[in-house]
Amino acid sequence: MDNISLIAAIGKNNELGLDNHLLWHIPEDLAFYKKMTYGKNVIVGRNTLFSMPAKAFDGRVAYVLSPDKLDVNFDVNSFDCIENLLKYIENSNDEFMVIGGASIYKQFLPYVKTMYLTEVNDYFDADTFFPDFDVNDYDVTLMGEYQEGNLNYVRNKYVRKRDK
Repeated sequence: MDNISLIAAIGKNNELGLDNHLLWHIPEDLAFYKKMTYGKNVIVGRNTLFSMPAKAFDGRVAYVLSPDKLDVNFDVNSFDCIENLLKYIENSNDEFMVIGGASIYKQFLPYVKTMYLTEVNDYFDADTFFPDFDVNDYDVTLMGEYQEGNLNYVRNKYVRKRDK
């Protein structure tokens, strides 16, 4: 499928979070996230959904992948298994952006065409990690090099190579 993308910020050891919270606060990266997801469909897991304020989904259509029934006070579309959500996506021309968490990234990684990864050049204590992937399966484009306080980071765009 060509209409599934992914966005994440990861540490040097693929760290994503600790205790269901991000490991850093980078305003520039948050602005990039907002720009890249605004007006799009976003795919999120239950834990990530509940870790974000409802306003985080303003201007976005949220699709939650969770086997558990959701009782939330804001408008989301819920799917209980990835197969049903993939069938739904397959019949759409719209872009879907996977925004986390770790389990959702891992489940969708085989189907993602484009990844936007902010890669922080440091190690962090974490309990949640981005899944391993083979960089050789992607064409990589450096989008920029940045510094926020004492954090150095790059942003790369990974586009899955076509099968030969």
